[in-house]
Amino acid sequence: MSTANIDAKLVMALRNRTGLGFGDCRSALAETGADLEKAEALLREKLKGKMDTRTDRTAGEGCIAMAIKGHGGVIIEVRAETDFTAKNEEFRAMATELAGMALAGTAGEVAMSAPMTTLLDGVRIKTGENISFAKGTHLSGGNFAKYLHHDGKLGVLLQYEGAMPEELAVGICQHVAAAVPAPMAVDEHGLAADLVAAKREEAKKEAADSGKAANLIDKIAEGKLRKFFEETTLLGQKYVRDDKVAVGKLLPQGVKILAFVRMRVGA
Repeated sequence: MSTANIDAKLVMALRNRTGLGFGDCRSALAETGADLEKAEALLREKLKGKMDTRTDRTAGEGCIAMAIKGHGGVIIEVRAETDFTAKNEEFRAMATELAGMALAGTAGEVAMSAPMTTLLDGVRIKTGENISFAKGTHLSGGNFAKYLHHDGKLGVLLQYEGAMPEELAVGICQHVAAAVPAPMAVDEHGLAADLVAAKREEAKKEAADSGKAANLIDKIAEGKLRKFFEETTLLGQKYVRDDKVAVGKLLPQGVKILAFVRMRVGA
């Protein structure tokens, strides 16, 4: 079919679906006999192939997106080449939709499904950038709270059991985002055993080297470990909104923090 015979309204409909140029849309419609669905599929296939040749380009920007539904929560990172695209409303809406779609998957590391890949490819085609899914975590069970920094590049997903006021739950998310150092685990039981063992031996050596009596070395080392736990675990750290109280002391009776995920673009 000649491009001259393609209805301009049909071309505009295809443009609205794909975000591509008038000429590309008109040519695709001509090639598919003015079949809108086939023309859209043709464009996506052609341009996806073109985009796949650009995946070696650095995608140094992006955003964090989260979704919570029922007893499930997802946090993901989606990457783009430019800050302009990373701040684009359509890009961020796509990332949020991906997070929601990931809730249908199994708990653990998020894997891209075919529908999720199709959604992402559509934005890759429109922007002409190397847009990609970087990573994601799906937590299941209990209740959830989230916090997304205003720039969209830092997010925290909190998983907990029990009834906690929303303001406190979000506040704890903000603590995880802002605390220096960032918490490494919920409590000392979540820290790597080899890290704790190394810190204990380091503390013992420091005590011995300073000339402390042998019968005091273990006690001194345990004191140093408690300080380390206070500095590096969520429940042990002083709350960023009130440095006179540890986060663990803020939890209402019956509330238990199960996990948290802190995610920053590029980290």
